[in-house]
Amino acid sequence: MEKNVLMDEAAIRRALTRIAHEIIERNKGVEDCVVVGIKTRGIYLAKRLAERIGQIENTQIPVGELDITFYRDDLTHKAEDAQFKGARLPTEVTGKTVVLVDDVLYTGRTVRAALDALIDQGRPKMIQLAVLVDRGHRELPIRPDFVGKNVPTSRSEIVAVQLAEVDSIDQVTIRQHS
Repeated sequence: MEKNVLMDEAAIRRALTRIAHEIIERNKGVEDCVVVGIKTRGIYLAKRLAERIGQIENTQIPVGELDITFYRDDLTHKAEDAQFKGARLPTEVTGKTVVLVDDVLYTGRTVRAALDALIDQGRPKMIQLAVLVDRGHRELPIRPDFVGKNVPTSRSEIVAVQLAEVDSIDQVTIRQHS
């Protein structure tokens, strides 16, 4: 199965640095901002983003995690022994600007589930969406605020994000569905 590399380690690093600057600019700083990653790879991207924002703004930005397993509308297709982890948020989200982070935006269903999970934790002032890759094919009216790379795809293709924290390599690849 041939796969093409869309983003290597340097391209991912540059995209995250650009997104960090865009978040700072859009929010006129990062006061009252919280970065929340969607399990699994979104969590690592959120941590990297928060680190870059911290370096640029000379501050520390809170980072949280969301496990959306039980908020998904396709739960019947998931393993029966799925374990609910819920949310691990470093601070109250009510009244804050929350930057939700995920690796790939596709149909929008993962983001919809994440919005439900996040709103169960409180009422943010604003929720913004940052994704490393937007591949199109939305089924829900969801649009990212910050995008690392737009990649037009067919539904028969698979976009895979690999991160060193999980996969021992940083890269984004695309291949045909087998």
